[in-house]
Amino acid sequence: MAAARPVSRAAVLVALGVDVVLVIAFAAIGRASHDSDVWTGLGQTAWPFLAGLGVGWLVTRAWRAPAAPVRTGLGVWGITVAGGMLLRWVSGQGTALAFIIVAALTLLVALVGWRVIVAIVRRVRRR
Repeated sequence: MAAARPVSRAAVLVALGVDVVLVIAFAAIGRASHDSDVWTGLGQTAWPFLAGLGVGWLVTRAWRAPAAPVRTGLGVWGITVAGGMLLRWVSGQGTALAFIIVAALTLLVALVGWRVIVAIVRRVRRR
């Protein structure tokens, strides 16, 4: 088995940026479906999940394999959802079961989905 190539700083920053944009998009879409003004509480809605995302990146050491669907994606997703919900609960924001389910599924598709697409593209290019 060949040694893994080091990941470039640019690749890490792009992966982190994609994750951040997807979490903010999740919060914005959620606000749009419940409020008429997306921008007025976007920060309040997004911050718990962004904090969870940051912890997820640290715990999984995502910078080592930022586009790995299983090694990085699943861990980042799980910690983002769990951390986000915990912070929402502590800060007095809603954590209804339906919201937890929707958030978990939406963020699974977002945070793991883009990594799966990258893995497929890489596999096809190697052929």
